Amino acid sequence: MVKKLTHSESQSKLVELNKNLPLEQQWQITDGKLSKCFKFKSFIRAFGWMSQIAIWAEKLNHHPEWFNVYNKVEVKLTTHDVSGLSELDFKLAEKMQLFYS
Repeated sequence: MVKKLTHSESQSKLVELNKNLPLEQQWQITDGKLSKCFKFKSFIRAFGWMSQIAIWAEKLNHHPEWFNVYNKVEVKLTTHDVSGLSELDFKLAEKMQLFYS
């Protein structure tokens, strides 16, 4: 069973997630969702990245809210079952970072 993270747990995980990222590439918590805009060199790279992440999302049974236009992908993660952030959101965010290089 997935549990909703407390505000302090979410903030701690956010700090850890952003640990090695430049300020302009860091994740944020906005309106209760873990959010970030990824920018790629082209549409095909953005779409390829989304395809890789879709496989991980399916494995985790946790699917992102995302929006793609040309070379940008806006991501918002939340766990609807708990009406907030959970460990799953941060696991998927870590996978997104891993494949974004």
